[in-house]
Amino acid sequence: MAKPMTKTQLVAALAEEMGADKKAASGALDALSAIITKEVAGGGAVTLPGVGKIYCRERPERMVRNPATGEQFKKDADKVVKMTIAKALKDSVNG
Repeated sequence: MAKPMTKTQLVAALAEEMGADKKAASGALDALSAIITKEVAGGGAVTLPGVGKIYCRERPERMVRNPATGEQFKKDADKVVKMTIAKALKDSVNG
């Protein structure tokens, strides 16, 4: 498995793709990240065309087990961020 792309590498690739400088690409990436964070934290969802949909899902209160001790305890309800991958991306990876 290849190493994940770092933010610096992503900014450089984005700048090259946009035909802009790295400062503008970094600003665009930070703005996109802030928009997604604000929308998902507010309970909404964001669809990135060709990539997927990012959304927040609530998990109910449940019983969990500590694997080291076997002790069971109740875990409070919480929220978890999920992402559904777009079919176009799946097909490009598998095709």
